[in-house]
Amino acid sequence: MNHTRDGHERWMREAIEMSIRNVQGGNGGPFGTLIVRYGTVLARGVNQVTARNDPTAHAEIVAIREACLLLDSFQLEDCEIYSSCEPCPMCLGAIYWARPKALYFAGTREDAARVGFDDYYIYEELKLPKESRSIPCLQILHDEALAAFAEWEKKQDKVRY
Repeated sequence: MNHTRDGHERWMREAIEMSIRNVQGGNGGPFGTLIVRYGTVLARGVNQVTARNDPTAHAEIVAIREACLLLDSFQLEDCEIYSSCEPCPMCLGAIYWARPKALYFAGTREDAARVGFDDYYIYEELKLPKESRSIPCLQILHDEALAAFAEWEKKQDKVRY
């Protein structure tokens, strides 16, 4: 991996350029992501929410899916993620699940909010008690749901993640 500032800036500039090209091409929002391992780009992703009619097709998710397929792994060991903007809560969650070595970002959630993206709003919603959120979050059938956890707990050949 190129741990120099120039190396990090090189990858970030590419992610930013991808985000600009994505907007200019009419393919989606202004977001681009690279996943780099040992100085080699494994995956690239741009926002494809409107192109795919998929609210989960954020640049980070697209890149994580591609990199994991390439590595045949659900974890991005020794990888670095370069995102043109601070990830939204969904993407940040996926990044934590993928367990990369590091995340670098350029724009902030406040920058995204200023141009109409609701990442900041979602971050604020997550701070609220479940019953106070704008989308009702109501728990039902808790005891029945515990059966799946009991099965997982006793499974001998599970793959932990």
